[in-house]
Amino acid sequence: MIQSMTGYGKKTIQLSTKKITLELKSLNSKNLDLNVRIPGYYKEKELEVRKTISTHLKRGKIDFSIYVEMTADESLTSINSALVKDYMQQLRNIVQSGNTNDVELLQMAVRMPDALRTEREELDEEEWKIISEGINEVISKLIEYRTEEGKAMEADFKNRVSTIKSLLEKVISLDEERLQGIRTRLENTVEEIRAKNQLDRNRFEQEVLFYLEKLDINEEKVRLRSHLEYFEKTLDTPESNGKKLGFITQEMGREINTTGAKANFAPMQKVVIQMKNELEQIKEQVLNVL
Repeated sequence: MIQSMTGYGKKTIQLSTKKITLELKSLNSKNLDLNVRIPGYYKEKELEVRKTISTHLKRGKIDFSIYVEMTADESLTSINSALVKDYMQQLRNIVQSGNTNDVELLQMAVRMPDALRTEREELDEEEWKIISEGINEVISKLIEYRTEEGKAMEADFKNRVSTIKSLLEKVISLDEERLQGIRTRLENTVEEIRAKNQLDRNRFEQEVLFYLEKLDINEEKVRLRSHLEYFEKTLDTPESNGKKLGFITQEMGREINTTGAKANFAPMQKVVIQMKNELEQIKEQVLNVL
């Protein structure tokens, strides 16, 4: 069963003094590209977070964020009173004028370095345990999202592969008419050469062999059918393998292009164009398969 690389998971955790929001997003990428944004007091857990996410999500451009909103009347920022008073005194000494009041001096002082200090919150292991469980939950939600997207993509793939198979049958049915046309053209050419008494038997046989080899599409038809069946078989495997599906579509494209190049028959070339269109739709979607 295939999975999409596009996914989303979110969870909100309400604690006694804060609300924590966990958000996980993923888009398509050839490899794992993980970006983690978390508050400073959780930084020591960043490696653990990266390891947890990368274990479950093998590919994709992954963005993980932790947002914290304080809900209690509690602030980690305080005024460094002694330093602010010292700044104000120094400013008085510099100004030496009765026109400057304390309010103006205070406004200037609080903008000075270290006038406000923020106490670093220590990591609470019990709190982190709750957050860690939440991280596992948003990963599960993202995987569920990917799986649902994958089901829709799988149905579309199977429908398009079925269409290409039907078009391949049309190509096969047109092949006899195409070969008959080639045969007729060769016979007409032979008659023209005979009329001019210029028939070289060896040269004629060489020309026939050349045309047969150049225009024969039996191998392409067999290989294309095999690639289509292998694509469907890969879709039904337990593992999602977008890279493998991508390789198969490349081989399918090669056989379709070669068939079109060899066709030399307008009705068949029209069918080949339809096959190419269906395959391009598959290729675009395969880029988003995990």
